[in-house]
Amino acid sequence: MAEQKDLNAKAPPSAKELRMQLLQREMDEMEKERKLKTIQQEKLADFAAEFLEERVTEEEIAMVRRLVTNAVKDGKFEAMVYSFPSDLCTDSGRAINSGDRDWPKTLQGKAKEFFDRYQTIGKPQGYKLKAMIINFPGGMPGDVGFFLNWAPDDV
Repeated sequence: MAEQKDLNAKAPPSAKELRMQLLQREMDEMEKERKLKTIQQEKLADFAAEFLEERVTEEEIAMVRRLVTNAVKDGKFEAMVYSFPSDLCTDSGRAINSGDRDWPKTLQGKAKEFFDRYQTIGKPQGYKLKAMIINFPGGMPGDVGFFLNWAPDDV
């Protein structure tokens, strides 16, 4: 009888036990992904609320100035100065993606405020602003980038 116990103690796990281990690992991974997705959704919701309800801060304006200054130091005539999810446009970025000249009408929140500041301050000083979709997760428009340009006009 003692020999039988020794054989069972050294026996490999059953196929059922291995399948259960794999299933448990998959379930743990799915739970980890669910928690990560929840955190990402909460961060996006917080960003969207701030984006739509708050005003552009002096820190954000200073960051734009630093980005432009660094681009000039690097010999460039353009810098991406702001980005935000295209879902925060009234049309989810479709007008920007298609090059519609009325794309500024789709802006909301801080993006609209940045654009309005460009219109009143940047444009009269010779700057140009373009908006582009900068990534396409899953084939759909992702983030919008605002690019400030100070290159000379083509003759």
